[in-house]
Amino acid sequence: MRLEHVEIVHVAIPLVAPFRTSFGTMTTKDTFLLRVVTDTGEGWSEFAADPEPLYCSEFVAGAEIVLRDFLLPRAAALPKLTAARLAPAVAGVKGHLLAKATLETAVLDAELRTYGIPLATYLGAVRDRVPAGVSVGIKDSLPALLDDVERYLAEGYVRIKLKIEPGWDVEPVRAVRERFGEALPLQVDANTAYTLADAEHLRRLDDFGLLLIEEPLAEDNLYAHARLQQRLTTPVCLDESLHDAAGTASAIAMDACRVVNVKPARVGGYLEARRVHDVARAHGLPVWCGGMLETGIGRAPNLALAALPGFTLPGDTSASDRYFAEDITEPFVLQDGHLPVPSTPGIGIEPLPDALRRFTRARRDLWRR
Repeated sequence: MRLEHVEIVHVAIPLVAPFRTSFGTMTTKDTFLLRVVTDTGEGWSEFAADPEPLYCSEFVAGAEIVLRDFLLPRAAALPKLTAARLAPAVAGVKGHLLAKATLETAVLDAELRTYGIPLATYLGAVRDRVPAGVSVGIKDSLPALLDDVERYLAEGYVRIKLKIEPGWDVEPVRAVRERFGEALPLQVDANTAYTLADAEHLRRLDDFGLLLIEEPLAEDNLYAHARLQQRLTTPVCLDESLHDAAGTASAIAMDACRVVNVKPARVGGYLEARRVHDVARAHGLPVWCGGMLETGIGRAPNLALAALPGFTLPGDTSASDRYFAEDITEPFVLQDGHLPVPSTPGIGIEPLPDALRRFTRARRDLWRR
């Protein structure tokens, strides 16, 4: 392939309800889509982060600059553009893994559409549907939390994840366990809200038979997570701290995690995400696919990844209506607690023109031959 044109489409889609975590509250999915046109076709992708650098260091306006000024010139200079060649070409640009993932995914979508290959097939998927979990944000009260969990279970979700922070941890977990029983697959996500000094407090969560506690301590502090794991029976799962397959191998060797959350955007794209999966699987660690409140453009390729054999825990690949009254693609609908893996070429989905037009805030060319 040869790069011909790259367009950025800023979108803002209201959430059906505010989504609160330890680092803030979201009411709108405000991000951009990337449309890559090559001499053989086009591909789409979604930037996973937000307008502000609160969850991670990357943010919407910064990613646009990095794509325009640093990543796209390197991609355009390749005599033969492929997704596999892209990562080495942009390796000289330090960091910016989410921006790199956005470009790689759009290129991969265009490439696979050219050859008529679904992303799931390309990655090595072994299932045509994947179990769906749901992430429940921090609520104003325990009754509101229990109402939400009850509704999600009635809809068919097979696993519940509770966002926690200091002051909202043990009691919410206790309330959910008492209401819905010990058999409910339940996990918690702290989004780096605690320190190692909280270890004795976090040990209280061991009483509730959780699948895991996700990223309890500061990002990239593998030593502290390893120390914490020594004091917990609940498995520690790393998210924000894992940036590539090599780092995942180091974390596993240190016993800093016993479960791996793979977010393709966080590790630079689906090719590296597959390598992270392979490392975890080789060490016998369960893997699951995290979510970033994606639209259908981001959700579709996540489902393809979650169909790989090492993904043995339900991920955050929730149905479209978990977050949006209307998506910019055909919606993903929960069926018996599962979502179908797209089976058409590329990522298997594209924006609906009318919906995209309604939710678009701006369109700009980033590069043109």
